[in-house]
Amino acid sequence: MARVASVSRQTAETSIEVTVNLDGTGTSDISTGVGFFDHMLTALSRHSLVDLTVHVKGDTWVDDHHTVEDTGIVLGQALHQALGDKRSIRRFGDALVPLDEALIMAAVDISGRGELFWDVPIGPQKVGTFDTELGHEFFCGLARDAGMTVHLREVAGENAHHILEATFKSFARALRAAVEPDPRVEGIPSTKGAL
Repeated sequence: MARVASVSRQTAETSIEVTVNLDGTGTSDISTGVGFFDHMLTALSRHSLVDLTVHVKGDTWVDDHHTVEDTGIVLGQALHQALGDKRSIRRFGDALVPLDEALIMAAVDISGRGELFWDVPIGPQKVGTFDTELGHEFFCGLARDAGMTVHLREVAGENAHHILEATFKSFARALRAAVEPDPRVEGIPSTKGAL
């Protein structure tokens, strides 16, 4: 069964279309109107091996907040749909990813309980025109709507670009491990019988 989902969301602030294929090769088609965010989503796709299409028209004349946060929400919804009943997945994934001086730890549990635990202090408030605080907003929406427990923690880092990029890549690697089918798992990977 194909683990693919497409979700569209229209609001007064954003128009978003997202498609994910959990069994892809990491190809992406990203257009959000926010250059640095496009770069991060491309990295997420590449390192998770999730094929990802994201097309967004947002009110970037206000700022990038609605575009980034709402994309996290819709991507979370698409991941949730693509996972279906979560039968035979590994469920847990973790990664420790360096990018020069930055080192970020990520851990993911596809638990059905969506919550973000964020400990990623970022000194500079901007990467180009991108507000660094939007990293938190993106992952908060994604974790909640995907039904994933997500821990992201900075072990080391100084450069804001490196910190955010390592955060997206470490999440991607943890996600890749968590969504992979495990041939040894029969049914739902929980003693409760449901996630």
